[in-house]
Amino acid sequence: MTDQEKTRITVEIHKKMYTIVGTESPNHVQQIARLVDEKMHEIQKSNVYLDTTRLAVLTAVNTMNDYIKLKEEYETLLSLIEEERG
Repeated sequence: MTDQEKTRITVEIHKKMYTIVGTESPNHVQQIARLVDEKMHEIQKSNVYLDTTRLAVLTAVNTMNDYIKLKEEYETLLSLIEEERG
């Protein structure tokens, strides 16, 4: 698939259907949707009275927290590699 080719894929997240348009492969989009759905269900288990909007925001906050931690770990590893080469 070239950078300009866009695909449409419909996925289910938290019992709602969403059409995603982008350049990622359908398998990649499905995997992301599945992970978002799983995270929403995980958060909802411990917060059963959250409405969908609050649940979505908490899911986004949790996901960004995980992303930042991984990014920091990655940068630390890159620094260690550079020190060993240096």
